[in-house]
Amino acid sequence: MPVPIQSWHIESQSEDLVGLILRDHEPAPLELGDDEILVEMRAASLNYRDLVLATGSIPLKTRGSVIPSSDGSGVVLKTGRNIPSTLFKPGDKVVTHMTSELYGDSSLGDDEMPAFGHICSGLGQELDGTLTTQAVFHRSCLVKFGGDVSFEEAATLSCSAITAWNSLFGLRGHEVKKGDWVLVQGSGGVSVAALQFSRAVEATVVATTSSTDKGDRLRDLGASHVINYRDVPGWGALAKDMTPGKRGFDLVLDVAGNITLGESLKAVKDDGKLILAGMVGGNAEPVSMLSLVGTNVTARAVLLGTRKMMRDMVAFVQEKGIKMALDTEVFSLPQAKEAYRRLAAQKHFSKVVIRIPGN
Repeated sequence: MPVPIQSWHIESQSEDLVGLILRDHEPAPLELGDDEILVEMRAASLNYRDLVLATGSIPLKTRGSVIPSSDGSGVVLKTGRNIPSTLFKPGDKVVTHMTSELYGDSSLGDDEMPAFGHICSGLGQELDGTLTTQAVFHRSCLVKFGGDVSFEEAATLSCSAITAWNSLFGLRGHEVKKGDWVLVQGSGGVSVAALQFSRAVEATVVATTSSTDKGDRLRDLGASHVINYRDVPGWGALAKDMTPGKRGFDLVLDVAGNITLGESLKAVKDDGKLILAGMVGGNAEPVSMLSLVGTNVTARAVLLGTRKMMRDMVAFVQEKGIKMALDTEVFSLPQAKEAYRRLAAQKHFSKVVIRIPGN
């Protein structure tokens, strides 16, 4: 007897997640498209985007009954006839990339940055995502991985880690390097991945948080200094004073938006880089960017990364032996709503991961 497929679906958007439904269904006879790949999922992870799409807290539409979550990892079961075995073959371990090369009447090349429209048409929103025991993906939505990287660790790479990678290494000629000073905010997936990647190239990292326990974990991952921003609301100047000669940071990674941008501007050095990679802090009074005039600071907004960046990042994680940080609590597939609630309550550290048993 074939094993039933178990999948979560967004049937309606609601703050109480009542529209997030778990279904069991028999696998239908499968005819893969020429460029499609059948994957047995082993792990998934959640992003703030997934919470927004399930609750409707920001007016973003999803396809009806879409399977949520863009981030996941698994094992290739079958490939379409256009896919050579040198690219993907049954048994390969793969991690998802949120955006497909297919977009309307055009295509998105391996070295082209996705725009907001590509993301809205990507996994977990328009295309079926990863909260399922089996999934079919276009080949451009997958990257192979290997080495000692676990399925749970690989599942954290698809969105937050590629954003961190792009933030640190995406500006050619200005990549973070040994001896640089980097400031990261908080203990979410982007910031923690940026901390781990920065330490892997021997940069010095200062982190902010509001939690003593999370601060301890940030130190364990290599943060030289941790600032509690609740105790020190004006943390930007304090952080700058920690840098050599009090010159400021080579790179400041801002993930909260207007609520933290003023302090980020105080911390970055002249001729440094200010990366805008999120707005999880919510609404706040806009901060004037005129303060950048005369500083030679490069302000750069980052939204995910290219497929080439994804492949480079996966290779880097394998080569450096990086153990991507996970939240202390890992959920099973039937517990996905609990995982969403943990993310909403901001009780997590780094990435909330959902383990999916293989057949």
